[in-house]
Amino acid sequence: MGCIQSIRCKPKSFRDSIIVLEVNTSIDSNPTSIDESSSVVLRYRTPHFRACARVLVPPVSAKETWTIGWIQACNHMEFYNTYGNKGMSSWELPDLRDGKIQAISDSDGVNYPWYGNTTETCTIVGPTKKDSKFTVSMNDNFYPSVTWGVPVSDSNVPQLSSIRRDQSFTTWLVAINQATAETLVLQTIRWRMRLHIQVDPEKPLGQRAVLNEPVAQEQPQILGKNEPIPSNAMVKPNANDAQVLMWRPKSGDPVVVIPPKY
Repeated sequence: MGCIQSIRCKPKSFRDSIIVLEVNTSIDSNPTSIDESSSVVLRYRTPHFRACARVLVPPVSAKETWTIGWIQACNHMEFYNTYGNKGMSSWELPDLRDGKIQAISDSDGVNYPWYGNTTETCTIVGPTKKDSKFTVSMNDNFYPSVTWGVPVSDSNVPQLSSIRRDQSFTTWLVAINQATAETLVLQTIRWRMRLHIQVDPEKPLGQRAVLNEPVAQEQPQILGKNEPIPSNAMVKPNANDAQVLMWRPKSGDPVVVIPPKY
């Protein structure tokens, strides 16, 4: 009896055959750097989160196309810039803030649902005759600009007194069948970035800001049990397009300074 009729000889499905050889993830050990070269904005650059996986795919017998790569979602965002006793500006994701969704896509905004499409993904087009071995990697950090002056006023008088940020992300290594959209979660990573910068607006430019904490970030966690990807993490909008800059004065109503792009 030939192999064709025998069930035992049936090639294993893609789901059973894909092997993650190695996963590495870390946040760089350098502290957040602060740039006061502009008289209009304070800039800061956080250390990078990095994730890298080596994957082995045995020969694919079927005429299937699979993409393997990184998908990221933001689960929590606090991003407050305080201006003395005037109030604070705040970057917010309204649906996440109000608990309407549990996570929002952190895709590059072009290659949904992927974080990017250079080093972040690899596509296997079956049938293939031999093993495919490849590496997919990604990195992420924050590099924002915060105005020295109150964002809703015409005055550029420096009043910024503190910056606080606390963001959490889930990052998945995923294989997706391009025809059927079957999605296999291969690995789940959780990470968080926190910072607190104290600012003295009375001091001369170049000497105002001090990084309080944390000097080193907590390292990412590779979860022992994979988490499913929430549906919002796979579709538009992404965090960059959905975020809103609010001005929340000490007294009076909040004002939308920058509306969402989406």
